[in-house]
Amino acid sequence: MEKIIFLISSLRWQDIVDIGLVSYILFRFYILFRGTNAFRVLIGMTILWFFQQVAVSMGLIVTSWVVQGIVALGAFIIIVIFRNEIRSVLQATHLKAILWDVSSKAVISTIEIIVQSVYEMGLRKCGALIVFPGKDDVEEVIQSGIPWKGEISKEMILSVFWPDNPVHDGAAVIQGDQIIQVGAILPLSRRDDLPTYFGTRHRAALGLAEATDALIIAVSEERGDVVVVRGGTLKVVKQKRKLEQILRQHKGVASKKGRELIKEKLMIVAAALFSVIFITGVWFSVSRGGDTLLTFESPVVYLNRDPSMEIVQTSVNTVSLELEGSGALIKSIKPDQVQVKLDLNKSKVGPNSFTITRESISLPPGIVLKGVAPTVVEVDLDVLIKKEMPVQIDWVGRLPDHFILTETDVQPETVAVIGGKRILENIATIYTEKVPLNNLEVKGTISVNLALTPASLKIAPGSKEKVTITYLTKLRNQ
Repeated sequence: MEKIIFLISSLRWQDIVDIGLVSYILFRFYILFRGTNAFRVLIGMTILWFFQQVAVSMGLIVTSWVVQGIVALGAFIIIVIFRNEIRSVLQATHLKAILWDVSSKAVISTIEIIVQSVYEMGLRKCGALIVFPGKDDVEEVIQSGIPWKGEISKEMILSVFWPDNPVHDGAAVIQGDQIIQVGAILPLSRRDDLPTYFGTRHRAALGLAEATDALIIAVSEERGDVVVVRGGTLKVVKQKRKLEQILRQHKGVASKKGRELIKEKLMIVAAALFSVIFITGVWFSVSRGGDTLLTFESPVVYLNRDPSMEIVQTSVNTVSLELEGSGALIKSIKPDQVQVKLDLNKSKVGPNSFTITRESISLPPGIVLKGVAPTVVEVDLDVLIKKEMPVQIDWVGRLPDHFILTETDVQPETVAVIGGKRILENIATIYTEKVPLNNLEVKGTISVNLALTPASLKIAPGSKEKVTITYLTKLRNQ
């Protein structure tokens, strides 16, 4: 559990974007290609990939190598064999649907195909007679039907009732998702109260409806009307939605569409969750796999130091950190992302020891600390004081043999220095930087910096960091 919490807490915002983007791409692939043969093969390839990972984890070198080759070959096969299917999906889908549309794109139901076909024949004024049996057996009433085990499609229905088709005058019997008979002859009704514009098709539909509980759809050649005949009644249906509802009620699937929609939504949600979980697992296996070790030298940063105290001396200035992480993350580390910070809030005057812990070290997300050297840092602190001290020239070298230095003057003669109390108590003079004697002329003026040793000493505000030296020399015989 602790490891899982650590992995989650180590996620960068870039990692979250990375996982989310690839998960969404995988989810879009499901939305676009579900139900296609290419998608089924892709599922098989995914299972093979899982098998390869198991083989790698078990140390099955040859097996993992063979499965890896099969997966690579399978990816090529999907692109080559199913290129037409992939192209048809992408060409039939607009940009909005590719990027974010999640509406159902499942295969159109049989009833929807029938409804579309019927109204298209009505627009073309192509006569048609379609029978949907109920519980009663219509075989005893129908005559001369030609057996036909054809799967329902719009093209199939239109071709059956095409005027040049020998069986177009007969009825087609649809049961389930198949056309089981074509060219069937139905009994004619003997009713004399029918409108004169109802022809033979309508009388045949009514005759079968009077004898059985079948539902019959008749399409008029003259007017293109779609007429539903059931239970001895004829009804002109002008709306596709109404006809679809009638057919669903007759086939007992009125609530099927609602259940299909719920199932479809659940499948979409499940696909989205699977995409996130799958890509997260792949990301962790890739980003955490093949971890790399790196030794990093990080400077020590001191925080919350009392302004009245000064750091006099430290045991080390940098700390060696042994870091572990994925190769990509290790290579992306920048110096300012790794810091060792020590809190001086509770420190005292004199020597202080600080133990470096994980909390003392700032690391980028995804990087693990494996070791620290040294683990303890010694820090010597002192109280800051201000002290006025005389300035003395630090001469080096020697004058030429025939010259002697007769007069020197330093301005200012004293400077105020700020530093640790213990250090300044042992210092009585502030020296200048080294001044070479061999460069002196007969007389002149030199501007030099003050040499502050140790480096923790500072010139107090108001004092000059440089002094002016005026000198005079003469010949020894004068």
